[in-house]
Amino acid sequence: MRFCTVLLIGFLCTAVDTSKAQQVSKKAPNIVIIISDDHSFQTIGAYGGKFMQTPNIDRIAKEGVVFNKAYVTNSICGPSRAVMLTGKYSHKNGFKDNEHSSFDGSQNTFIKELGKVGYQTAWIGKWHLETQPQGFSFWQILPGQGSYYNPDFLMMDGTKKRVEGYVSTVVEDVAENWLDKRDPSKPFCLVIGHKNTHRTWMPDLQDLRTFNNVTFPLPGNFYDNYQNRAAAMVQDMTIDKTMRIGYDLKMFDSKEAEGKEGSINRMNAMQRQQFMQYYDSVYNDFKTKNLSGKALVEWKYQRYMKDYLATAASLDRSIGRTLAYLDQHQLTENTIVIYVSDQGFYMGEHGWFDKRFMYEESFRTPMLMRYPGKIKPATVNNNLVMNLDIAPTVLHAAGIKPPSDMQGKSFLPLITGEKQKGRGVMYYHYYENGEHAVSPHFGISNGRYKLIRFYKRVESWELYDLVNDKSEMKNVYGMKGYEKITVQLKKELLKQITMYEDVEAKQIMEAGLTSK
Repeated sequence: MRFCTVLLIGFLCTAVDTSKAQQVSKKAPNIVIIISDDHSFQTIGAYGGKFMQTPNIDRIAKEGVVFNKAYVTNSICGPSRAVMLTGKYSHKNGFKDNEHSSFDGSQNTFIKELGKVGYQTAWIGKWHLETQPQGFSFWQILPGQGSYYNPDFLMMDGTKKRVEGYVSTVVEDVAENWLDKRDPSKPFCLVIGHKNTHRTWMPDLQDLRTFNNVTFPLPGNFYDNYQNRAAAMVQDMTIDKTMRIGYDLKMFDSKEAEGKEGSINRMNAMQRQQFMQYYDSVYNDFKTKNLSGKALVEWKYQRYMKDYLATAASLDRSIGRTLAYLDQHQLTENTIVIYVSDQGFYMGEHGWFDKRFMYEESFRTPMLMRYPGKIKPATVNNNLVMNLDIAPTVLHAAGIKPPSDMQGKSFLPLITGEKQKGRGVMYYHYYENGEHAVSPHFGISNGRYKLIRFYKRVESWELYDLVNDKSEMKNVYGMKGYEKITVQLKKELLKQITMYEDVEAKQIMEAGLTSK
């Protein structure tokens, strides 16, 4: 009799849980999160970018909100995705860098929380977290960085599948196919991970000549000499010295050299012919110029910009397809759309490409959101928000209380009129000490001042007044007149480190190192 009673209680509890899940699911919005790779806010129309047209990303802005001050916790690809998934800083989710980290899929994520209440969940495209996704209804991911042409996919059954075509188009095709086959009676959360605009910037065939007749202005600090910025001085990410003519810019001396590039070899005959016909013509013209010195550096910058922006064009086009699909299937009104890059990127500022540093072009990321009926169209939000906040925001929108170990905070109240005040300060920590020779560092920014502590490769402090020095060219740490704000910022930095339980940073702070 007792056994029957236990069974009955268990059945009733299950029934209550199932009913609750169904109740939450019925009123919950669908969610689409589009994550690009290395897409700079400077190149997006909604952020005032003048380099190119981005009509589909701009559509999200016109119908929703642009986060004008969105930032990342760690400006590098894999760690940024881990932060978005978990709502926890890198030192808490375990994925600190791309060199030594492997994502622990057993830990909780916003995806798993959505699944508990009946959401169908999928991640399609670039994953870049080393281990296989866990907790998803469906996934189909690019291995590692993925390939621009004829990309391979890792499948749920353990096989690898090659799909012919250009990566942004193929990823969108797979995403739409999953949407076609989903259960329409349940809400869904779809994450679309695009490879674009990651190095080595290989445009779709239709975009090769898009920027042929454009000459891009040099950033004002393109020839930065990194005075009084020790970490910037030792980096290896300049367009001048680091960017390679062959590997990056597709200029090959011979068919033999061309054939050594795996990204070229994977093309089919038609793709390769059209692709190399274009780049060979550019290279032949380049050789006749016989450039050197600044003329050569500036030629490389122009080629970089043309290739990068051409990959951004196909990215924007695929985003347009996602939005059109939602329109065509009457999903727009009940679907949240978030567009975000995994971090910012340098478009020649400081003479650089890549990311990593806590300087604005890398630290700041594009983030836009559409939520019909909740967010007023054409809203510009100037609160400080972070990619750390995406997970709790999505759960908040779905009516789910975020787990207590999530360190981010929902920014939904900031854009729906419930609350006006956002973060007062943002904490950042970059760990990698290998590629591009960027020294590990941590710091804070309150929007006006930014304090950075570099360690390992370089031991130094940097302080910037962002109102009077938008380009972060003048490190005022230790300079007369900044003593008081330096003391205040160091106290706030230690407070943030303690709050987020960053043990490594706390040890460095408490060691009292004073090197400048």
